[in-house]
Amino acid sequence: MRQRIDDYALLGDCHSAALVGRDGSIDWACFPRFDSPAVFCRILDVGKGGSFRVSPEGSFRSTRRYLDDTNVLVTTFTTSTGVLEVTDCMPVRTGLSHSTRSGTRHALLRRLRCIGGEVRTRVVVAPRFEYGAFVPRIRLTSPQTAELVGGADALWVTATRPLEAHDNALRARWHLRAGDEAWVEAAWTPSLVERSAADMPDLASMRRRLEQTVAFWREWISHCAYEGEYSHAVRRSALVLKALTYAPSGAIVAAPTTSLPEEPGGVRNWDYRYTWLRDTTLTLISLMLLGYQEETLAFERWLARTSAGRAEDVQIMYSIRGHRLLPEVELAHLEGHRGSRPVRAGNGAVKQLQLDVFGEMLEGAWLFSKMGRRMPQAKWDFLRGLVDNVCERWRQPDQGLWEVRDEPRHFLHSKLLCWVALDRAIRIARSRRLPAPVGRWVRERAAVREYLLKEGARQGWFPQSVGSELPDASVLQLPALGFLPSAHPLVSRTVDVVRQRLERGGLLYRYHAPDGLSGGEGTFLLCSFWLHDVLVHSGRTREAEELLRYLLSLANDVGLYAEEAVPGTGEAMGNFPQAFTHMALVASCAQLSAGRSFQLPRAGAYDYADFALTYHLGRRSMFMSHFSWEAVQ
Repeated sequence: MRQRIDDYALLGDCHSAALVGRDGSIDWACFPRFDSPAVFCRILDVGKGGSFRVSPEGSFRSTRRYLDDTNVLVTTFTTSTGVLEVTDCMPVRTGLSHSTRSGTRHALLRRLRCIGGEVRTRVVVAPRFEYGAFVPRIRLTSPQTAELVGGADALWVTATRPLEAHDNALRARWHLRAGDEAWVEAAWTPSLVERSAADMPDLASMRRRLEQTVAFWREWISHCAYEGEYSHAVRRSALVLKALTYAPSGAIVAAPTTSLPEEPGGVRNWDYRYTWLRDTTLTLISLMLLGYQEETLAFERWLARTSAGRAEDVQIMYSIRGHRLLPEVELAHLEGHRGSRPVRAGNGAVKQLQLDVFGEMLEGAWLFSKMGRRMPQAKWDFLRGLVDNVCERWRQPDQGLWEVRDEPRHFLHSKLLCWVALDRAIRIARSRRLPAPVGRWVRERAAVREYLLKEGARQGWFPQSVGSELPDASVLQLPALGFLPSAHPLVSRTVDVVRQRLERGGLLYRYHAPDGLSGGEGTFLLCSFWLHDVLVHSGRTREAEELLRYLLSLANDVGLYAEEAVPGTGEAMGNFPQAFTHMALVASCAQLSAGRSFQLPRAGAYDYADFALTYHLGRRSMFMSHFSWEAVQ
């Protein structure tokens, strides 16, 4: 049976990730990293992709949940004869959650437990290495251990009950009665590594690994500072964002998957297993709202090394290890999810000009600075270089945050973020008394502002790009980033136009404009969270609450979101789970809590994230004396 995108749940170990279906089948997993070739990719090709399935034989019903405050999944299968509980995780070494450098075993660990009656279970381990390119060789090394090897990859499988090899898969049928349990682990190694049955974990080791993994996640989430009414959704989203973090570098992937389509049968299928500076910065801002800082420090260290500390060498995205070349290729042998082709590995957007990235990075630096963090000279030199780059390039057209595969345009969102880069740099320089060409930055900031107001709002509202008559949801960021007050007539008119032309069933499309691609897409969940934030800061709290409740209802049964949703049905589309969506959920819940608790500034423009961050950092009793968004001239 083909699974829908929202039928899956996430497993992760801060190095890679896996997706488990409601039927107990792991249909996506890459080892040893998020961007490694897939070991299981049945989600992209039912026949060729390979999977790791654990389930009862025959018919069953299933429900599932995460163990509280973890990324450890528990699926309960009910059959006519009994109840089977399967607990799944990717083992993480304990004691390292406060450091971003968590350890991993590059493994999938599954515990089967009969909790009532009796159940006949089926286990099938059928990897297809390098995105289903070939069938591995299987060798039993003992009655309960096996090696599956081919190309550069090997899986070493250990079970507490007998295994068999036939039909190009490792298989088992175990009869469990109430109180019985069985364990099976599939651990990845390079194919050149030789192992034997003596190297495999025993039962005590597997139990300890599960316990350590539970402890890892619970220790990390215990530092979450959010205390609002949407705590469950916020904590789940935080755990997702942590799971999408590559521990060795601090880089955060946009999603752990490739080529899950934006519409069934469509061609808008992209590889998101890389780190975009925009996505990562916005994710780190959301984690700051929850009180986390170490993730930001780790990413800053990684970016400084990846770019060699030179602003002129920064590009919009990288591999999670810092590689700059991400050639986009089509995997023609895969049919694609629900027939959606092509399946892609790599991402050709890597060499695009996207001017907004500079603004997001300076926004993050400004907020991090307000948290009292040091500003080393090397970091300031790097940020100054980014701002100088903005001064030189803001007048150029670009591909924008939506990465259009068409002619560059003067996107208003890109110009807005250039203004943000200059504005935040001025604020940092003046608040920290740092050396900088502030006079030049002030002049350029004024020039960008004049351009946006004169060229961008000729029709009395802000469209997608200069000269366009088409709206774009990204312009909802104009008030959110402090460019204009939320009550400004240009903002109000823009919000009205965006909703009139892009809203459907309570959700927003990004745009309806040519972008160099055929086909369509679903509504973009990030944009609907942006709309929520504008409503909060416009004083329309009740309307914002209704929208937020609706958005929360679109999560799947374990609280996960894809990039997009189908209007009317809410079916998830696009790569899954999506960092952008979970980041936006965290930010919106933080905005609503802050907006409810304190009177919004009565006049003037201000930064929504700054407002929420000041509140959520525990300064509630002194909130209004700490929050200020004075005009910086």
